[in-house]
Amino acid sequence: MKHAALRFLAFFGVAFAAGWLGSYVQRSWSSHSAVQLQIADSGAASARLANLSSAPTSFQEASALSTPTVVFIKNESTAQYSSPLGWFWDFDPFGSRGPSMSTGSGVIVSADGFIVTNNHVIQGAEKLTVVLNSPKKEYIAKVVGADAGSDLALLKIEAEQLPTIRFANSDELAVGDWVLAVGNPFNLTSTVTAGIVSAKGRNINLMKNQFPIESFIQTDAAINPGNSGGALVNAAGELVGINTAIQSNTGSYTGYGFAIPSNIVRKIVTDFIEKGEVQRGFAGMEVRELNADELEDLDLTGSALRIVAVVEDGPAYKAGLRKGDVLLAVAGHALSGKSDYDEHLAYLRPGDELEVDWLRSGSKKSAYIVLISKQDNQALLMKGAVSSDRLGADFQSLNASDLAQFGLNQGIRIMNIRRGGAIAQMGLPNGFVVMKFNGQSYAEPEALIAAMERATGRIQIQGKDPNGTTRTYSFFSY
Repeated sequence: MKHAALRFLAFFGVAFAAGWLGSYVQRSWSSHSAVQLQIADSGAASARLANLSSAPTSFQEASALSTPTVVFIKNESTAQYSSPLGWFWDFDPFGSRGPSMSTGSGVIVSADGFIVTNNHVIQGAEKLTVVLNSPKKEYIAKVVGADAGSDLALLKIEAEQLPTIRFANSDELAVGDWVLAVGNPFNLTSTVTAGIVSAKGRNINLMKNQFPIESFIQTDAAINPGNSGGALVNAAGELVGINTAIQSNTGSYTGYGFAIPSNIVRKIVTDFIEKGEVQRGFAGMEVRELNADELEDLDLTGSALRIVAVVEDGPAYKAGLRKGDVLLAVAGHALSGKSDYDEHLAYLRPGDELEVDWLRSGSKKSAYIVLISKQDNQALLMKGAVSSDRLGADFQSLNASDLAQFGLNQGIRIMNIRRGGAIAQMGLPNGFVVMKFNGQSYAEPEALIAAMERATGRIQIQGKDPNGTTRTYSFFSY
């Protein structure tokens, strides 16, 4: 009996081990095949991004795989320091201009020298130097493409047979998964920290431009200055994100970091390689999240988005959507928030169709929106606009839809306010609608611009903020 029991336990142990190993191999093979297929399907340039490797079984192996693919980036530029004596002295008699250097990280995505990093890491650079992890060899890098909306940039160095990172599918990343942050914080090269994914789809209002893409992975792996542009990898050593920002009151790590999902990174890198610029699709509408009371009033249990603006003659307008409609889903995917909507759009290009489901007056509707390019979207936004270099802004008469929205008979919107211009100094917000200037109404942008450019003494501007609140601004001009 004793021998029989031992034989049974031995047999059971071998069978269990074989089953576990088979399951592991199948999971590993399936994961690699899926990612390869996604890379191959996205175009010839993306084939460069493929990198086969066995899935590691520990952080040690994940670090060993990912660390050689993360580089140190030095950004050399000329800095302008403000003078305590005011603008008159900024012609630099006391050396207020001088060399400056900032540092960051990057990730090698192709064996022939393509490196992805953050746009803010390379911004303003006069010279970019890339230092490999091993061997410690330096290269001068050129910028292939940079995109402020996603805060991503692609560099190229003249090198061959470089170690490359393998892209994971960031959609499969789950809250609670272990991740490693690999980078060069505080000029400490090749640093690895560990943590978990603490949230997904975060919008932290980091991108201060007109068309931002924000759907960050949030992690508690320690990320500090210098980590920007580095890799966030999973326990298999695969890229799940590009580390971009931290939540901090001190400038150093205080608990949370944020990374751009690898699926967005892969799409934008492919655009840079194949087209030289990001190919973004625009639907011609703006949305915001509904609060709990609004969801209750609409008898909705999940998340939804309110359409707050629709560009006249734009894709959404042509598909039948209007301001005030409630967006429920895109491509059959229920929306968890605005960042979810932004991320979905980030994967699409001009000419792609986007299926949308929305709610109007209790009735559900569906349609397909044919996306347009950024240039075409901008042209629609600027339709009929007149620019003033002296005032530092663009002026546009409201269309019929806008007039109805604000409850006006006429009005002129101020857009694209430039820093340092007269309008910016007045403190008017972007999108402000001028109803009266010094008590006078104006129907045409040219007439309002002329009146504002020649005005001196006491000035009063009455109008509406983009949210419809009536405001009056008063000041003196000389």
